[in-house]
Amino acid sequence: MLRLGISGVMGRMGRTIANLASQDPDITITSGIESPDCAHLHNYVGELIGKDIPAPITSDLAKVIDQIDVLIDFAANQEAVLGHLRMLAADKEKKAAVVGTTGFSDYQLQEIKELSKEIPIVLAPNMSIGVNLLFKLVEIAAKVLKDKGFDIEVVEMHHRFKKDAPSGTAMKIVDILKKETGIEKVVYGREGITGERSDKEIGVFALRGGDVVGDHTVIFAAMGERLELTHKASSREIFAKGAITAAKWVKDKPSGLYDMMDVLELNE
Repeated sequence: MLRLGISGVMGRMGRTIANLASQDPDITITSGIESPDCAHLHNYVGELIGKDIPAPITSDLAKVIDQIDVLIDFAANQEAVLGHLRMLAADKEKKAAVVGTTGFSDYQLQEIKELSKEIPIVLAPNMSIGVNLLFKLVEIAAKVLKDKGFDIEVVEMHHRFKKDAPSGTAMKIVDILKKETGIEKVVYGREGITGERSDKEIGVFALRGGDVVGDHTVIFAAMGERLELTHKASSREIFAKGAITAAKWVKDKPSGLYDMMDVLELNE
């Protein structure tokens, strides 16, 4: 039985994860973590999803750390996530973590890498199975089309409430493209008289509006033909299902930094 803690439990993703995890016979939700501004609004996780789940909601991970095996963290504050990871790494039982929060700085990502030397961490900007297959397809396409006259553009769209741009998923795609093509220059949007497009750049565009859960398209455009790889998410449940799958997978893994490609065995 996996004892699960959920950070950011009162957010949209946190509630979805709690609802799905409560239906899994192999999981017991033991705690919910929220910011001090919100934690007092509810006493138990069950109150959020209309179920009899007496897992307490607290703003202090230290109070419940002994009750969890894995922490799924979708907290909106990146520094809060880092604080949780530091605490998990310092615990004598070396708990595991699944992090779905995006928007980390390079410095913060470096600290996460250091903390993963102490505990197993799954860090993924997108937990969807389909999106992670998209990552693999982008890798394959970039390898095949490299130096063959294909310009590469990445377009993403999310709901109007998303706070970071471009999305973590889009930036993961860019990282894959840079690695496979050797192109380092990234252009974020274009305006005015920009001149001809260079074949040594990757364009990235972030769209925001309405209630769009998450769309990502990678365009490989050449003279006479165009290849587009697209993933469209219509429900947050796909991310919650992926996070729960990752939590089950990482529970008994050795220390290290993993992603959903590892969880889904797409790196093999």
